[in-house]
Amino acid sequence: MSTTIEGPLDPKTELLTREAGDVPPPKPYKEKPWRSRRAFDPRRPTFAGLMLRYLLLIVVLLIAVGPFIWQLSTSLKGNEDIYAFPPNIIPQDPTLSAYSQVNEVIPIYLYAWHSVLVAAAAVIGNIVFATLAGYAVGTMRFKGKMIVMGILFSVLLLPGEVTLLSQYVIIRNLGLANSLAGVALPGIVGAINVLLMATACRGIPQGVLDAATVDGATTVQRIRHIVWPNVKGMVSVIAVFSFIGAWDDFLWPLIVLSDPEKYTLTVGMSYLNSTFAADPRVIAAGTVIALVPIIIVFASAQRVFFKGVEAGGIKG
Repeated sequence: MSTTIEGPLDPKTELLTREAGDVPPPKPYKEKPWRSRRAFDPRRPTFAGLMLRYLLLIVVLLIAVGPFIWQLSTSLKGNEDIYAFPPNIIPQDPTLSAYSQVNEVIPIYLYAWHSVLVAAAAVIGNIVFATLAGYAVGTMRFKGKMIVMGILFSVLLLPGEVTLLSQYVIIRNLGLANSLAGVALPGIVGAINVLLMATACRGIPQGVLDAATVDGATTVQRIRHIVWPNVKGMVSVIAVFSFIGAWDDFLWPLIVLSDPEKYTLTVGMSYLNSTFAADPRVIAAGTVIALVPIIIVFASAQRVFFKGVEAGGIKG
C-alpha cells in the first residue's frame, strides 16, 4: 500500500519517494523546433520560417535527386510512353532489357574496368603525393616557400582546357599516348589537393613535430605517426573528389585514347548517344550503370568524408 504525501517535499525526500515508486519522475521537457514570434531565440526559427526551410529543402532535393530518379525510371520502362504528362515515375511494366542492350552495343564492363584503373591511380597518387607535398608546404620552413604557394594558387586560376595541349605533348613524348597510363598520369596529383592537405597539416601543433624531431624521429616517422592520424578526414575528402573527378573525366581520355578497346566508360558511353539516339531507355541504363560506382564510394566513405570537411572548415 503506497502512502500519500501532501505538501512540498525537500529534495532528499523527493528523491527517496521517486526511488520507492510513489512519485513518478517528471517527463523531460522537449523543446519545440520553432519559436513564437514574440520570443527571441536565434537558434530556432518561427513556424513560418521552419516551413519555408523545409520547402526549400524539398525543392533542392528534387533538383539534385530528380534527374537520377528520372533516369532510373526511364531505364526500367518498357514500351510505355516515357514523355507522358504527368510523368510516370513508377514504371507500369518494369524490365531490364535496356541494360542488356547496353552490354550488346559496347563492352561496358570492360570500359568500367578501365575507368576503375584510372580512378584508382588518381586516388592513390593524390593521397600519397598530396600528403607529402602538403606536409612540406604546411609544416616545413624552406626558401622559396611563398613562390611554391604562388604557383599552386596560380594553377587553380587556369582552366584545365588551357593545359591540354601541353599535357598531350608531354604524354606523347613519354610514349604514353593511347594508353591508360597516359590518361591517369596528369591526374595523380592536383594543386587543390595539395593546398587542402597543407591546411590540414598546418592544424597540427608545431611543438609536437619539433619534439618528435628532437627525439630523433625521421620525416617518414613524423608523417606516419603524427601527421597521418590527424589528416585522415582530409584524406577521405581528397580520395572521394579524386575518384569522382577521374571517373567522370571525358575530354582528356578522348584526346589521349584512339583505340576503342582502351576507352574509359565516359568515352565509351558516347557510342550510346550515336547508336541509340532514338531510344533514351538504353542511354538512361548506361547512365545508371556509370553512376553506381560513385554512389557506392560516397556511401561507404560518407561518415569520414563529412568529418574531414568539418575538420577542414574549422582549421581553415
